[in-house]
Amino acid sequence: MKLCITGGGTGGHLMIAEALLEAALLEGHEAIFIGSTHGQDKKYFEHNSLFSHVYFLDTTGVVNQRGLAKFGSLVKIFKAFLQARKILKQHKIEAIYSVGGFSAAPASFASLSQGLPLFIHEQNAVIGRLNSLLKPFVKGFIWAYDVHCPIQGYPVKDVFYKTARVRDVLKTIIFLGGSHGAKAINDLALSLAKVLQKRGITIIHQAGEHDFERVKAAYENLGVEVALYAFTKELPSLIMEADLAVSRAGASTLWELTTNGCPAFYIPYPYAAGDHQFFNARFIVEHNLGWCEREGKDLQAKLLAVLDANLQEKSRKLLAYSQKDVAQKMIQDVAERLK
Repeated sequence: MKLCITGGGTGGHLMIAEALLEAALLEGHEAIFIGSTHGQDKKYFEHNSLFSHVYFLDTTGVVNQRGLAKFGSLVKIFKAFLQARKILKQHKIEAIYSVGGFSAAPASFASLSQGLPLFIHEQNAVIGRLNSLLKPFVKGFIWAYDVHCPIQGYPVKDVFYKTARVRDVLKTIIFLGGSHGAKAINDLALSLAKVLQKRGITIIHQAGEHDFERVKAAYENLGVEVALYAFTKELPSLIMEADLAVSRAGASTLWELTTNGCPAFYIPYPYAAGDHQFFNARFIVEHNLGWCEREGKDLQAKLLAVLDANLQEKSRKLLAYSQKDVAQKMIQDVAERLK
């Protein structure tokens, strides 16, 4: 099968694309990638040798644009749509898998215009506008937050299954603000750094590139040792080390922590489209798998209470809830439907 994986913009979408790529190759299929020159697509896949071909088209998001800027974005998408049609024909693509984000629009619409089967993975608890628009026309729609979905769970890289473990005692805590960092999480970590040090808890902290120097200086002034990162691709190994995470509630990170059995205290990004991070985290809380608090609440007191919680109970529930080989099942589903 010749598959096109499309979408991106953010690391969350691209991690799903990577998981699907790994699964497609394991099943003996060939995959190309169509993304955007904007966002993080090129950063992730420009030098990826596992895709047979990668393409980055000139597109930008539409939802947050106004007036002439919105019109300009639509024109770019139309031009990219024409390019995507040629690419799909050139490689004799048999199916398209969209992982969402504005990067997915050209190839998704191109697939429908050519009568090719389109499959979508929706990563968030609130369905994005593009996916809402395309959903009635797709061959398959996979959504971890739908109990009636034919494939349950969320596609994450295999390493999170292989390194999964039950957390018994809180020895290491990891603070994750996403690829750009989060000042609220950074400030929370700094405010409790001395307390954590006194308790003998090791701190791992991804502070984000924009806030890295400020956070680094603050830890030095406090005299607290910390494994501090601006941005790192070593998150799987860092999450494996951690016994508790304090994190934004982007879908990929949320499900990677779930799959690895790492309990988490979620602080959703308050300006996410449709407040989707809050609803992602609420899903976890409703299933008694973790904790969630809004920014502006008494985060220090709430997190201190979590430090004394029964991590083993939460960790075991996370491992019982997570589904293995979700990406592989998604690829197998495509192959079956093409027969």
